[in-house]
Amino acid sequence: MTSVVNESGTREFKGRRALVTGGTRGIGAAVVRGLLDAGAEVLTTARSETGTAPEGAAFVAADVTTRAGAQALAEAARETFGGVDILVHNAGGARPYKDASAIPDEEWQEALDLNYLASVRLDALLAPGMRERGTGAIVHVSSAAVLAPMGPFLHYTAAKAALENYSRGLALELAPAGVRVNTVTPGRVATPGGEAVREEWARLAVAPGPTNADDTTPLGRDGLPDDIAHAVLFLVSERAGWLTGSNLVVDGGEFPMR
Repeated sequence: MTSVVNESGTREFKGRRALVTGGTRGIGAAVVRGLLDAGAEVLTTARSETGTAPEGAAFVAADVTTRAGAQALAEAARETFGGVDILVHNAGGARPYKDASAIPDEEWQEALDLNYLASVRLDALLAPGMRERGTGAIVHVSSAAVLAPMGPFLHYTAAKAALENYSRGLALELAPAGVRVNTVTPGRVATPGGEAVREEWARLAVAPGPTNADDTTPLGRDGLPDDIAHAVLFLVSERAGWLTGSNLVVDGGEFPMR
């Protein structure tokens, strides 16, 4: 990803402080690199210390699926930067099952904690600082799987659908304070996590799985992490200063009527 430059020729996120969850690989890592290239200070996180953050980013291991993990991450962001101007919720995922009835209770809870409640908790901890400063940008990363929910993945799509609804409501609440909240909904993207899900779905072989992007996507290819990162960077930039409560679907045209 190339550096983002504004009209004056300077890096447009210089002086901005960003927190990106799930930023050690795939879409999250692309977002982190894009923010760094554009001048931001970036803190990112993963559950394990073995996570490798893009060069130049600060890293802290945190489990955002728990209230304690969210609190520890918010404290780390305040200690590292003194506050956050940009918050990107990218951490997410789930494994498919034979069908909806085979999804155990603990997996439903895990999906909600990771794909929905992690964002709710971190927003509650960090958005007040944005509100006090009268500025800030939050992006929630959803999934186009919400647009075609299937039983084996229903715990994931239900959690992401809740995230989208919550995001719209939070945008209305924070808009008067100058804080913008938007959603990015990626289609099929070539990432390690996405490939692992598709391989597991194929192994189960009990329901139609994710299809080949060459056959279903008008643009004829899988998305790349940078395709999604460009959308995220636009939404947190001043170029999107009059956008809040929006959901930007980046899917190669697969769901054109969204």
